[in-house]
Amino acid sequence: MADCECIGGCPFFNGGNDGEMKSKYCKNNNLNCARYMVFNSCGRDKVPADLAPNEKERAYLIIAENM
Repeated sequence: MADCECIGGCPFFNGGNDGEMKSKYCKNNNLNCARYMVFNSCGRDKVPADLAPNEKERAYLIIAENM
């Protein structure tokens, strides 16, 4: 799978968080990324800066609140 379309502008990872998470969520399968889930469902402006890629439950709540 190609790199996530948001990888260049993602404040979570471009703020210095790298390594295993970036490899797992940005370079492997962005469909598992909580940030991408919110971005894809609600738009970039609804993605909280502090939302971690592994916070799927929080992403589901954000999506539900914005539908």
